[in-house]
Amino acid sequence: MTGSDQPAVVVTAGGRSSGSGPAGADGTGGTQPAGGRLAWADVAKGGCIVLVLSWHVIMKDYLQIDWRLDVPVPGAWGTLGELLLPMRMPLFFAISGMFAASAVQRPWRAVGRPRIARFLYLYGVWLLIHTAVLALAPDFPTDRATSLGDLLAQLTISPSNLWYLYALALYFVLAKALRRVHPAVLLTAAGVLSAVAAAGLLDTPGNRAGLYQNLVFFLAGLHLRQHLQRWADTMTGRRLLLMAAVYVVVLGVVGVTDTARLPGVAPLVSVVAVLFGIAIAVRLASWPTFAEPLAALGRRTLPIYVIHMPVLALLHLLIAGPIAGLGDSARLALALGLPFSLTVLVLALSLGVHRVLLAVRATWLFDLPVGRTAGRRNGPPPSCSTKETTCPAPTYPGQPRHSST
Repeated sequence: MTGSDQPAVVVTAGGRSSGSGPAGADGTGGTQPAGGRLAWADVAKGGCIVLVLSWHVIMKDYLQIDWRLDVPVPGAWGTLGELLLPMRMPLFFAISGMFAASAVQRPWRAVGRPRIARFLYLYGVWLLIHTAVLALAPDFPTDRATSLGDLLAQLTISPSNLWYLYALALYFVLAKALRRVHPAVLLTAAGVLSAVAAAGLLDTPGNRAGLYQNLVFFLAGLHLRQHLQRWADTMTGRRLLLMAAVYVVVLGVVGVTDTARLPGVAPLVSVVAVLFGIAIAVRLASWPTFAEPLAALGRRTLPIYVIHMPVLALLHLLIAGPIAGLGDSARLALALGLPFSLTVLVLALSLGVHRVLLAVRATWLFDLPVGRTAGRRNGPPPSCSTKETTCPAPTYPGQPRHSST
């Protein structure tokens, strides 16, 4: 067995190796120290949030610019983004389900605040912020409320581009309420819902399609966490290459046969994508050059997720027109690398805004405020950069092209 084929080692967030023992009750690895985290899970979350940002950059900014080029560079970037659609949110939700596994078994009074109220609160607060900021960029192509009725709909039945937070609360309630139902029944029912929604057989205004399609992956992470951890623990370089080949073949077959909209095809493609994504994350977790920055992002997904869309909208307002007015050679040069450079810029600005908000003590934007009674009982809330439920694992063919996320 070569060095590249050695099973991956589980490393905690603090950098300590914990071996690759069987998954514990919380899905983080049986021999992992208390309070530790799986390096590959944080790496996967970091990769997923980068994919979310890059997809939004490509679809909502880059492809909206009038490039007027004779070469299909913008189309190539769009195709690349679409190839990764089946992975980003299903993998996000699978990891979220793994981390929620132990919490589902706790009493409602113990999980109502951290797992349900917090995410609904954050969704509502940032929905109001997004609504206000996006009003400044009316041509930016994303869901936004333009009336009180729209706002009420986004708060209740048709979630906005912040739907991941809404989904985490809803999925947890469903998982806990139905925890005594056999997992096979739950996964089958959620799989059918995902297949029907992905095939366009349900009415899915706003981001309701993503809500329907990804429940199965959250439940899979929750109920199949030991199997997913075993898959990660035994990952080798050869398996990674095999999964890459399988993913390419599956995408090729679906593309050639034009069967992406057939019921059941999209969820099956995403299952392959999730396994491939875990394989990539496990191997990257063994390379500090890639693992450390991605894991750092994976522990800060919440601020990136909630801040990046307004930042991107304002940048689009500033750059789309001037870029379209440049000469041919300048436009071609920008077209080649703008998605990458703009993704990095949006990421940096989002983290910068987060740091400023924390500096002015606007912590209520990233966690449910703690009352005096709750504060004395539970102590101060952890930092959003390390608290798993505040920095969700994220988070998202998985989504149809009209989805805001």
